[in-house]
This record gives sequence, C-alpha cells and structure tokens, in this order.
Amino acid sequence: MNIGSKRITRREALKFGALAGGSLLLPIGLERRGYAKGADDSPVTKPFTLDFKRLPVLKPVKSTNTPGSNGEQDFEGTDYYVITQRPGRQQIIPGYTSTIWGYNGTFPGPTIKQRKGRQAVVRHINNLPKDPRDGKPSLFTVHLHGMASLPQYDGYAEDLTAPGQYKDYYYPNDRAATLWYHDHAIGKTAYHVYQGLAAMYLVVDDYEQSLPLPKGDRDVTLFLHDKWFNNAGQPVYDDLGQTHIMGDVITVNGVAWPKMKVAQGRYRFRMVNGSISRSYRLGLSTGDPIYVIGTDAGLKQKAAPTTGEFRVGMAERYDFIIDFSKYKDGSQIVLQNLDLPINIEYDNTNLVMRFDVDASLNNASPPESDPTRLTNMLAGNEIIRAVTPIQDLISQSKRTRKWQFARNGGEWTINGKIWDKDRVDANPGLGDVETWEIYNSGGGWFHPVHIHLLDQQIISRNGKPPSEYEKGWKDVFYAGPNESIRVVGKYGPHPGRYMMHCHNTVHEDFDMMTQFEVGQGGDDLINAAPPKPVPAGISNPTQYAPAFPA
Repeated sequence: MNIGSKRITRREALKFGALAGGSLLLPIGLERRGYAKGADDSPVTKPFTLDFKRLPVLKPVKSTNTPGSNGEQDFEGTDYYVITQRPGRQQIIPGYTSTIWGYNGTFPGPTIKQRKGRQAVVRHINNLPKDPRDGKPSLFTVHLHGMASLPQYDGYAEDLTAPGQYKDYYYPNDRAATLWYHDHAIGKTAYHVYQGLAAMYLVVDDYEQSLPLPKGDRDVTLFLHDKWFNNAGQPVYDDLGQTHIMGDVITVNGVAWPKMKVAQGRYRFRMVNGSISRSYRLGLSTGDPIYVIGTDAGLKQKAAPTTGEFRVGMAERYDFIIDFSKYKDGSQIVLQNLDLPINIEYDNTNLVMRFDVDASLNNASPPESDPTRLTNMLAGNEIIRAVTPIQDLISQSKRTRKWQFARNGGEWTINGKIWDKDRVDANPGLGDVETWEIYNSGGGWFHPVHIHLLDQQIISRNGKPPSEYEKGWKDVFYAGPNESIRVVGKYGPHPGRYMMHCHNTVHEDFDMMTQFEVGQGGDDLINAAPPKPVPAGISNPTQYAPAFPA
C-alpha cells in the first residue's frame, strides 16, 4: 500500500529493517509496499518471459530388492542415492546467470521419488565453499521435512557435516506424501536454503496410483521461492536486522515468473512454499476454484475448492487440481498471490506464474483415467483417502501443552526461551496422544510452526474450525498475528529428541527453536550416525555404489 502519498523503495525498506534489528518491528502499516524502480531493484522488468521448468527426478546409483527392517518397520528393498552439495550456475532471471549453492549444483535440487514400503539411503557429500560472510567452513545437516526419521537422520540442527565429509541418511518412506529436503544447520538454515539447498521428495503408494488423478505430464511439482538480485543478477542475502527476507522476484522451480503450456484438461500440482519468510494466498485470475486434495502429510479425505482463501505458509505443502478444460485454446490464466498481512509486496510479487492453454497438447499425455469419478471427488461426493476422525484423537489426548511464539527483548522465543541443545521442554510418552496449543502473541509477525517427527490435525484456529483446505494431516501450522491454534497428534513412531521451530528460517536461525523428547532411550542424535571422510579417489557418484551395503 502507499503510506499517504509516499511510495516506499527497497532502499527505504532496508532502513526499516535496520530498525527492526532491535525491539522495534516493521509496522503493520508497511505490510504492502509499492515502489518506483531504482538501482537497488532486481533487474527484472517483465514477468512470464521464461518457460516453466520441470524438475528432474534423481535416479538411484544402486537398488536392491532385499527385504529388511529398520528396527521400527519392515521394508521391501532399498534405493541408494548420492548427492553432492556444491556451487552451481543457472538462469533464474532473464538475461543473467546466477551463482547458487545446490544439491548436485542445481536450484531447486533434484527430486527424489520413492514408493511407500521401500527404504531410501541418501548419501550427502559436503563440497561447499566457505561462507563468504565470515570465511568459515560451511557445515550442513539435511532435514527431510515431513519424514518420520530416526533422530540421527532427522537433520538435527547441531548434527553437522563438514567440507570433505559425507553422511548417509536413512528414510523409511512410511506414507505417500509431498515432502521436501533442505538444510537445517544451526544458525545458517536461512542462508543455506536461500542459496539453494532445497529440493522436493515424493512418496507414492499403490492406492494413490489407483485413483483417477492426473498422471504423467499432468502431475507437476511446484517449488515456490522469492529472491532479491543485484544489478549483476546475483542473489542478495539480507535478513533486515534478523527479521525476514522477502524478495521482489517470485520464482517457481528456480525460474522467475514462468509461463507453462497446459492442455485443455485437469492438472495435479504438488506444491511446497520454499520461501524464507514469505507466505502466499493463491488464487486464479479467472476467479475459478483451485481444488485442494492434499495437505503436508498426504491426501485429504475430501477435496476442498478454494477461490481466494488458500493461504500457504513457509514449508507448508499442498496438492491441488486446476481444471483447464473449460478454457479456449490460447487462453492465459495467471496464478496470483493475493494480499496477506505482514508480507512485504513489491511490483509483481502479486504474480506467481502463468498457464497458457494449448489445445495441441490435449493428446500429448493421458488425462485422468476416470473423469466421472474424479468429478465426484472434486465435488466432495467421494472420499479420496480415509483420515483418522479428529474427535477420536481428541478423546485419546492425555494432556495439553501451551507454546507461545513471541519476540522478547529483541530475541525470537518460544515460551520466553531461546534454543538450548541441552534443554528439553516436553516429554510425551511414546504413543501418547497430546494436544498442543500454539499461540502467536504478537501483531507484527506470523510464524509457521513446524513440529518434527509426527503428523497432526488442527482442532481449531482462534476457537473456530480450521479452513476446509487445511483439514488433514499436517506438520506445519500457520500462526498469524494474535492467532491461537490447537493441534492434536500421536507422538512417535520413534523415541528420541526432535525439534519444533518457526519456519521463517530467519527466526529459526536466531533461536526460535525448542526440542521435545518422545519417551526414553532414543538413539543418540550426534554419535549414532556420525559423518565420515570422503574416500580418496572418488570423483563421481557412481563410484560410491560399490561402497553401499549389499
């Protein structure tokens, strides 16, 4: 918005950010800003210039069909992957080649696609340069967000791998869902993810594949992320006084405001908000509904049509369907980012991507196998996936815990405390059902709260039922200004220590984190699976295959 007749530039936003480094926060009146283009702005003038980019799927370097057990569940076989974390160069904005850090040197990194019932082992190798901000080695840890991993494979913030080392992460793939993996290093998460260390991870199962949902080229992953660039086209990192990063360029799959050709039919989109601090409220320029069919942890019970209220916080994932069958050949439909409180908007950040309807693609890929059945699903007349009734969970809940997310004395705190790796703030029993109340006591910020390990359901938001689109299993809960959210879930399947934190990763890096311990006797977070030195003579991932267990 304009403040009186004044239009606020990014340079002026930086000044406000400097003030925000103390106890003063950005005023809500500056939540939406227009600005005149200037020297500080990213060198992008026209959205929908670049073509949409589909994310490649990583192939395993080795697979076995040997059954086994991870101590908690059986698996049918194992797929082994190797990923090197290293710098790369790619086009994100038109006319420029940007330097990023990425998994295998790309942003976003390669998608891993697994079947439920198979185990994955992902070897991550640290080949990152020194942090240019302080000249120190860049340490990483990898969090597969949404996976019920053992503690030593969960990406604990202080379980770090140094340059010249690697670590193998074991994943059970225990449910079909849209997940993502990203860096989680203590104090460096926002910087590392902003540099590009983030990617999609999909788990599918036989039931999902049997549904008449769009498949093949009509099953599309979307990774949302916003950035700033300097006049040389290089990403600029500035957390504005330890508060936030909201860029003036919206990217999808590493491309600024892409345009995507679509057939006259239905498409399924699996989306993650991979932004550091920006939330989105999505809607189509036509005003037609977006049908949400899945939340963070998998398919919903019923589809939820949304026409403007579809809010997506950082790290949230949603699966949804858009029906392009009604549009004429040559139509252009824009996926818009509508106003939300506390987001800082620049020219064109109200745009995400554009869909260009091309009738010549109608026969290029098969549509859904049973359009009548899918129509019934979207109309809410047929169950997509059974979800444990929330009343059953509430009736089993043993206790309620309250968590207050707030800015205190210039620090980002949970229940008035900052991160301490030696302190445990909750100890639910293994298998216990608990109700947690998440409260954002401030009016200046929103906090998407991520609880590791388990999936939960929202009981209420400010004492009222949650929106239809967010009903289902989730692990991220959007706590808007002065909002209170009650969630319920079963703590497990593993004992051990796990984290809860704000997924505005700037807030996370400045200690808006805590940890809970499920049961007793969980695996050692640091020493159960320590990193190892990279063997001499290894020059490409396929050379690692013989080193994996038979």
